[in-house]
Amino acid sequence: MVLSISPEQIQLPPGSEVTLTYQTWEDYEALLESRRDQAAIKIRYSAQTQTISLMVPLAGHGRRTDILVDLVKALLRHQGRDWDSSHPMTLKRLREAGVEPDACFYIENWQAALGKERLDLTVDPPPDLAIEIDLTSLTDLEIYQILKIPEVWIYRQGQLSVYVLTDQGYENSPQSPTFPTVAVTAVLPKYVERAWASGSSVALREFDAYLGT
Repeated sequence: MVLSISPEQIQLPPGSEVTLTYQTWEDYEALLESRRDQAAIKIRYSAQTQTISLMVPLAGHGRRTDILVDLVKALLRHQGRDWDSSHPMTLKRLREAGVEPDACFYIENWQAALGKERLDLTVDPPPDLAIEIDLTSLTDLEIYQILKIPEVWIYRQGQLSVYVLTDQGYENSPQSPTFPTVAVTAVLPKYVERAWASGSSVALREFDAYLGT
């Protein structure tokens, strides 16, 4: 069956989410193709539930994503580490699941993502870190578990939660394996909200000063 709906036909206002039921992998791929990489609508798919979810972020979603990404990059620069990042990026495991995190970082395998617009996690290594901003909808960690993403950050209502993948699923952790020497859940939200109130440049300068750079 070919999906008979496209993002252009749905016309979702910002802050809206629609779930399509009884959907196949072919439906998901067709919808991704019809969108042609226009990221105004985020799309995720789960074969377990046979659903496709489409979400249009609010303006505050993108602003908080940008500053949190900038803060992570500042941390990586401060630590002298290489990385490759994208926001958003389509992550897929063939016929099982697909998701578009607000941002993802390749750090240990940073060269594996170079030059790729979409990643098939049946053959490509997963990103080390995925970031979601939950202003419009709630992140489905079950999809991330299928994709085997080692670490997921969820920013919601001024709080940052770190989820680490274990054999039993994701566990909420007070510490980030990616940044074990930094109390990211305590420190980063202050600068995210500082950027919202006073501007990204102000927050980033203050964060650089905090890091001692």
